[in-house]
Amino acid sequence: MNVTAMRLKPEQIDRIRTIVAEQAGPQATVRLFGSRVDDAARGGDVDLFVETPEPVQEPALLAARIAGRVSRALDERKVDVVLAAPNLMPLPIHEVARREGVLL
Repeated sequence: MNVTAMRLKPEQIDRIRTIVAEQAGPQATVRLFGSRVDDAARGGDVDLFVETPEPVQEPALLAARIAGRVSRALDERKVDVVLAAPNLMPLPIHEVARREGVLL
């Protein structure tokens, strides 16, 4: 899928990657999923799936920190972060995000 289909600008993608690496570590991956990967959709929040190979001690705090910083970087657009780590229980949304999400 190309960048325009994701409805994010290249500089926005770079900023998201940087924020995730700073907050979740350089080995973390981030996928965009939800309405932002649908070229036909309009508006919508930014749904991010962040996956880290290391356990996360305070997952709610980490997700909130990433969401807040990405939101500020994207002109206060609403951002939702779904977090996956070895110590967190797998949820159905994780499989949806892996399957339908676009790796940034």
